[in-house]
Amino acid sequence: MENYNQTTTDFMLLGLFPSSRIGLFLFILIALIFLMALVGNLSMILLIFMDIRLHTPMYILLSQLSLMDLNYISTTVPKMAYDFLFANKSISIIGCGIQSFFFLTMAGAEGLLLASMAYDRYVAICFPLHYPIRISKRMCMLMITGSWIMGSINSCAHTTYILSIPYCQSRAINHFFCDVTVMLTIACTDTTVYEYTVFLSTTLFLLLPFIGIAFSYGHVLLAVYHMNSAEGKKKACSTCSTHLTVVSFYYGPFAYTYLRPRFLRTPTEDKVLAVFYTILTPMLNPIIYSLRNKEVMGALRRVTQRISPVKM
Repeated sequence: MENYNQTTTDFMLLGLFPSSRIGLFLFILIALIFLMALVGNLSMILLIFMDIRLHTPMYILLSQLSLMDLNYISTTVPKMAYDFLFANKSISIIGCGIQSFFFLTMAGAEGLLLASMAYDRYVAICFPLHYPIRISKRMCMLMITGSWIMGSINSCAHTTYILSIPYCQSRAINHFFCDVTVMLTIACTDTTVYEYTVFLSTTLFLLLPFIGIAFSYGHVLLAVYHMNSAEGKKKACSTCSTHLTVVSFYYGPFAYTYLRPRFLRTPTEDKVLAVFYTILTPMLNPIIYSLRNKEVMGALRRVTQRISPVKM
């Protein structure tokens, strides 16, 4: 029978970077990505807030995506950077629970929000005359609120569980944040039933939204194919390809990680895949949506002209 110690409350995050020059290089790279994500997502939020022409459901949803990404990357990277710089990898069980709660909330909410964005584009392209009715601002707010609430409820359930189970004396978490599935490997209790709930949550918040997105864009591609306007086809394809790029970077590694049985997973592979959906995606989203979107670039020019000093 394995021993465990309930009096020791701290965990040890083993981190992402090795203690070498390569580790230092990777740390600097991640720090730069983090700064780009902060600047990019904050810029998108402020730009959409300041330009009234972007006060439409599509861009309101996009501003929420930026807000989620901002919180998402801030949940994991600052702690990881602190651990690397100060060689203090410990985290209390309460701190681990807080980090896990915010991570799971953002993960679940973003999965649902991306599905809402796909539905928004589906209605806009396939039913343009019905768009103001189907995607009203009220409907937009309901989709946003629903994403946040459902993500929070799911996160609260998982966090409550991991805070209530006993852990073994070896409390080393082989990851750079408190991932619930990795924490199960050091639990001193049978977690088989709980692992099924993780699979169910992944199906509800990742697999089903992804199927909905695929269904939406299947119809969008058919509608684009039957368009007579070459300019309309180009604009629709540009919007869809942008969204599909975001979806691929987010859902792919995330679903692959959490839908696999524990015996098929390795710590190194889990950490590398986690970099995609916790660090790279929050950085890439504002770049993809801004550089490939003429309306966003136009709004950026208008806002810049408005706040820049008047030329004499």
